[in-house]
Amino acid sequence: MSQEPRNPASHVLSFLVPAGAALALWAAWLGWDQQRDVHPDGSTTGPYAAWQVVGLVLTLLAPVYWAASRGHAKGAVLGTTLGLTAAAYWDWSDDASGLFMVGVVLVMMGSLAGTAVASAVIVSAKGPGPHPQQG
Repeated sequence: MSQEPRNPASHVLSFLVPAGAALALWAAWLGWDQQRDVHPDGSTTGPYAAWQVVGLVLTLLAPVYWAASRGHAKGAVLGTTLGLTAAAYWDWSDDASGLFMVGVVLVMMGSLAGTAVASAVIVSAKGPGPHPQQG
């Protein structure tokens, strides 16, 4: 049995929605916090608190689920990774040390791995699609 051809617009949307959501969610969760916290002992942390990063990851599950559950796991993974990588680059590119690219690459690798695992879990949990199984 042959499957119906997929709409090309759905492929584009499956990439653009997670990418746009990742950019917007980065701005909402992390983009506003640019100050490092100085502790009484002189050490610094930040600029992000753990709750901000956890919030970003949890809210990113919605667009990843949206794309992966529709059979577009590749768009979910690549779109989210591109969005987060671009947001990190934009947010950190004013770092005078030049080491911001190390962080950007780590964001890229982490988001690629994390969204790949999440998409695989979503696709496997969803089970077979609406098409009848082949004998």
